[in-house]
Amino acid sequence: MNGIKIRGTGSCLPSRVLTNDDLARQVDTSDEWITARTGIRERRILTAETHSGLCAGAARTALDRAGLSPGDIGVCIVATMTPDAIIPSAACTMQTALGLPHDTLCFDLNAACSGFLYALHTVECLLAASPRKYGLVIGCDVLSRVVDWSDRSACILFGDGAGAAAVEWRAEWPSIGATLGCHGSNELLRCPGPGSTEEQYLSMEGQRVFKFALEAVPWCMDRTLERHGLTPADVDFFVFHQANARIIDLVAKKYGIPPEKYCKNIDRRGNTSAASIPIVLSEMEEAGRLPPGSRALLVGFGGGLTWGGALIEMA
Repeated sequence: MNGIKIRGTGSCLPSRVLTNDDLARQVDTSDEWITARTGIRERRILTAETHSGLCAGAARTALDRAGLSPGDIGVCIVATMTPDAIIPSAACTMQTALGLPHDTLCFDLNAACSGFLYALHTVECLLAASPRKYGLVIGCDVLSRVVDWSDRSACILFGDGAGAAAVEWRAEWPSIGATLGCHGSNELLRCPGPGSTEEQYLSMEGQRVFKFALEAVPWCMDRTLERHGLTPADVDFFVFHQANARIIDLVAKKYGIPPEKYCKNIDRRGNTSAASIPIVLSEMEEAGRLPPGSRALLVGFGGGLTWGGALIEMA
C-alpha cells in the first residue's frame, strides 16, 4: 500500500502551429512522407511563450480540476530536458509563479521522454514523508530549442508543450508500481549539453530507436501488469508516449487493445517528450474519458535510453 492517485490534469501549448507543409518549405520532405512514417501532421512550436509559462499554465489547470490550492502542495517536480535556465530550476520557478509554500520540495528531473513516469514514481515516494500529501508533476519540453531545423530526419518529429498532474497520496492506496529502467551508455538518441564541444542538437538513429521501442513498450506493459496482478482487460485506458503512430498501433494490435481504450494525439502534437503522456491524460480528462475510479496504464520510452510503465488511478 502507500500510493498516489491523480486528482486533476492540465496542459498548455504554444500558439504557433507548424504543419508538415510548412516544414516542406524548409527541408526536402512532404506532408505525405511525414504522415506515412510517423502519423504526424502538425505540431506546436514555442515563439513568444516560455517554458516556465507553459509549465505554469498546465499546473494551474491541473490544480483547478483537482480542486486544490497552491498551499496544498508538498512536492513539485518538473520533468524536462529543455528548461529556460539551469538555475533556477523550472520547478523552483513554479514555486514563485504558482505561489507554492516555501517549504515545498521543488526540483527538475531529466529522463527525456520517460521523465513524467520517473517523476510520478519520485513524487509518490516523497509525499510519504511530506506534511502535505498533494503533489504537482509537470512534464514540459521545448524541443524546438534543440532541433537542427536543417536535419529532416529529426525536425519533423518534435513539438513543444506542457502537461501536468495534481496527485494525492494516501497510506491505504496501492502504489502505482512503476517499472523503470535505463541503458546509460547508449548513443541512439542524444543531445550534447553546454559543456560539450559538439553542436547542441538532438540526434537519433531512427530505425534503431523504433526497434528499441517495440521491445521496451511490451516489456514495460508486461512487468507493470504483473506487479499489479492484472491483465490488459482489467485496464480502462492505455496512455503511450506519443513518439510514432505506428509504434502505438503495433502495440495495440499485439495486445488486442480496442481503439476506445487508447489515444493518439501525435497527429496534432508531434513528439513532446516528457509532456507527451500528461498532455494525453489532460485531453482525455477534458473529454470525459477518464472518470474517477478509472485505471490507466502509462508507458514511456526515450533518450538515455530510458523506459518506464506505471498504473495510475483517477481519484
